[in-house]
Order: sequence, then structure tokens, then C-alpha cells
Amino acid sequence: MMLLQLGSSGASVTQLQQRLQQHGFDPGAADGQFGAATEAAVQAFQKSVGLGVDGQAGPNTIAALTLPSVTSNVTLDMVTQMFPATPRVNIQFHLPFVLKALLGAALADKSMVLMALGTIRAETGSFLPIEEFESRFNTPPGGPPFALYDNRADLGNQGPPDGANFKGRGFVQLTGRANYIRFSTVIGLGDQLVQDPDLANDPDTAAKLLAAFLGAKATQIRQALQNNDLATARKLVNGGTHGLADFADAFNRGQALIPDPVQVTVG
Repeated sequence: MMLLQLGSSGASVTQLQQRLQQHGFDPGAADGQFGAATEAAVQAFQKSVGLGVDGQAGPNTIAALTLPSVTSNVTLDMVTQMFPATPRVNIQFHLPFVLKALLGAALADKSMVLMALGTIRAETGSFLPIEEFESRFNTPPGGPPFALYDNRADLGNQGPPDGANFKGRGFVQLTGRANYIRFSTVIGLGDQLVQDPDLANDPDTAAKLLAAFLGAKATQIRQALQNNDLATARKLVNGGTHGLADFADAFNRGQALIPDPVQVTVG
């Protein structure tokens, strides 16, 4: 496939520009002329999905752009059926944030949309970004809340009050100082999540964190889903089987409800 870059022109460039628009990156007019605006849009897209930022649309950039997107086919009614015990208003408010974040992270193919929605069902069935509850797994009897997390080196915690400060939050229940540091940077917030961990429950931030967390393991997740191994896909996010029944129920409901996209290619 030819390399599309500054100065390129033709139908392939028009399709590239249309794809950039669909992903939320403005290349200017879709006129088939690869100018400065298209180059800037390609660079912004590449940065958003972790590709080398060179402003040239080669095979990897084109592949990321042409993953078949289903976000425009995901309706409130469909997702409500995937969350039968969840107030519809919660889904109505938060679903657009989630779909936009998945689209922006190049995770808008059907398998990853189902993965994201299934994860929300397993982690925060109310379709709200929430804080982790106290339990015997994180709080000692009669002890400070989340103290069992304080010295968890695997979470990057450095002692009190890290357990409480970096408890699970959001749609994906981001947990631990190390994850707050890592994913705050990934979604472009610098160290803001470390300074203000409650920001992880902001709907837009929570959706971006969900997409970033799934994106970090997207290759393994897609392989597991291709093998219809929902337990492994769930374990890649949660580390175990907690919530597997809810995850699988939502995933399978969505598989039947959400239509398969029509593959569109560029070049």
C-alpha cells in the first residue's frame, strides 16, 4: 500500500480524510489533497493511539483508522438491555462519554466496545464511575479504610495514606499509585490524577481511563475474544474472575444486539 504524506493527492487521501473525521480529528475539507491540516490531524491521531508521530499515513496508521467502528450503531436501547438492572438515565448520560473515548482510542470495533461495556457491567453495574467500597479485601477489621492497600508494592503504593488515596475509582476501578501515575499521563493529564485522585470519577476522565486501560492490553484482549475465552479477557482487566458472570452476560447480550459493521478500507 502506498504511503500517504504531505503532497499526496487522490481518492485514497479523500478516504483518509474521511476516516480522520470519523475518529474526531479534523483534516480540513475532505478534498483529496494531503496538506498541512491533514498532516496535523494524522499526527494527532497517531499520538492518541500510541503510534510513532510522523504525520505520514503508512500501513499501521491506516490499519488503526480502518478498524470497523460500531459506535454509531450502539443505541441506548441496546445498552439498556445489556444492563437490565441499571437505571436507564445513568446509561443515557454516561454512554456518550464511553463511546467517544473508545472512538478516540481506536477501540471502536465491536469486540472492544463489547469488552468495555462488559467491563462496566462487572465493575460498576450502575453505569456510574464510582469509588471502591470498603471490604475485607482492602480494610483490616477495625482498621483504617483501605489500609491493606497501603504497602502493596505491586500497586506502586508507598505506605499510608496511599491505600485510601489510590483506591479503585471510575468505570474500570483504577487502583494503585502506579496506575494513577501511568494512566494520568496516557490520557494527557500529566500528574493531575495523582494530585487529585477523585478526578478519576469525572465522567469524561473515567471514560478515557477505561479506554486507555483496555488499550494497554488490547492485543491480548482481542486474542482472547477471538478464541471466545471471556474468562481470560476478564482476567486481563481484573486480574481474576470477579464479576465474570455479569461481564459474560453483558458481552453475550451485546453480541446479539449490536450489528456487525461493514468493513471499509482505505487505499
